[in-house]
Amino acid sequence: MIGGVVNALCEATVGLRLRVGVKMVLAAIVATLATAEASYSADGKLLLNVFDAKTHEPLACRMHLLGQGKRPKKIETFPFWSDHVVFPGKIQLNLPAGFYTFEIERGPEYYNVMGNFTIERFADDTKDVAMRRVVDMSQEGWWSGDLYVRRPARDVELLVSADDLHVAQAVTWWNDKNDLSGKNLKLPKNRLVTFDRNRAYELYCGGFTRAGTEVLCFHTQVPLLLQGQAGEFPSLVKHLATLRKQENSELWIDATASYGWDLPVLAANGLLDSVEVANGHFGRKAMQIDSKVGKPFDSGQYAGGSGYARWTHDVYFKLLDCGLRLPPTAGSGSGISPNPVGYNRVYVHLDGSFDYNKWWKNLKAGQVVVTNGPLMRATVDGELPGHTFHGEEGKELNLQIGMTLTTRDPISYLDIIQDGRVHESIRFDQYVKDGKLPPLKFTKSGWFILRAVADISDTYRFAMTGPFYVEFGEKPRIGKKSAQFFLDWVYERAKQIQLNDPTQQAEVMEWHRKARDYWKDIVEKANAE
Repeated sequence: MIGGVVNALCEATVGLRLRVGVKMVLAAIVATLATAEASYSADGKLLLNVFDAKTHEPLACRMHLLGQGKRPKKIETFPFWSDHVVFPGKIQLNLPAGFYTFEIERGPEYYNVMGNFTIERFADDTKDVAMRRVVDMSQEGWWSGDLYVRRPARDVELLVSADDLHVAQAVTWWNDKNDLSGKNLKLPKNRLVTFDRNRAYELYCGGFTRAGTEVLCFHTQVPLLLQGQAGEFPSLVKHLATLRKQENSELWIDATASYGWDLPVLAANGLLDSVEVANGHFGRKAMQIDSKVGKPFDSGQYAGGSGYARWTHDVYFKLLDCGLRLPPTAGSGSGISPNPVGYNRVYVHLDGSFDYNKWWKNLKAGQVVVTNGPLMRATVDGELPGHTFHGEEGKELNLQIGMTLTTRDPISYLDIIQDGRVHESIRFDQYVKDGKLPPLKFTKSGWFILRAVADISDTYRFAMTGPFYVEFGEKPRIGKKSAQFFLDWVYERAKQIQLNDPTQQAEVMEWHRKARDYWKDIVEKANAE
């Protein structure tokens, strides 16, 4: 416990200084050329060699290179998306004369390198760039993953390396379309590809967007296509239930948004394994909010980008408050969202070396932290997220939080979320001063989560643990208001289903009736308000 406090003090202080950035100015060297050489291209050349400052090994990384008018620059032969390019440690920049700014990143565990340079006519220069680690999360047992990568399959290995990820899910089919169909690509036959000793990605993952609901499907051998992309029939719920039975325990279903219209129906029918609390709408530069998808939220109560984020989290909290133990996850949505791969990521704790199957097992157990910025490592009474604490009836249970936090962005408050509400917000500077967080006290069953939100106005940058649980008398908390929330939601959703074919209408509605009965039962079993 004391060691954790000391780490928190030291790393929090160092991390706050990181937001200033490491600046580097590259000056192009202009060569004196004879008149006879004037026929050569007037473009300048700059060769960048990026390497690890400690090992001096070449380091795959991501670069945001902006030219005239702050427009992103594409570099031929290297994967480019939105505003960034990735490369395996060495890149030749052949650029028109002009002024350029750049930012080189390798995920949140490295310092960013920022700066600018000028290319003059006939410039030809080479510069070395050393990348320094802030922290090595894997050395502390935390291994990163991005569950939604929609980039070309041939580029995934480089993309995973460039943002220092260890697990990625490569989405190659969607709804009724297979992205790889008819393409003569030399791809591995096996869905799982491992490389660099401790990195892995799965090919042939996919997903569905259906009637305001979006889900991802992992661990599949073939595309699980569903015809009729836009309509209510055939039912997405029935399709997933059939696939679950066929795939046995292999199929993993991840909801990309907690507010998808059919989320209560999917949950009621046991068709959810996890919920993304940081999805592709959580953007690196700005929130990408689509208010047309899923259950609408109160724009007064949940105003702006931070409001959308809080709505996403609050619905997830209500699921937990009904006794459902679904781990939180994250996906960048890169390829659909402008995000780079790994911007939104989930860290899973492993004892010992990296093991892909165990990574998923521990994700299921909730030993996770979700982040798109701050790096949080938390234990409570020495236990990881996902743990259940047992209290004795009639006695108070006291729990002590230990935390290590590394951040490149300023943070004002740390939130302790208990039973769906912010139980306490602790000023970050006070936490650094005291070196500890206040104890948590329970006299009845409940759950709690730790969250840190960065002071960033343009987007919502945060870190959040998976839930910890508390039980008295072996009974989990079931909140009546939360259960009623989902029951009302099921009725609201059912009213939307109006099919002309009575047989189709009856088939689809059967799943919603099952969900109605499930949530009614949860309301009746509620043991807390």
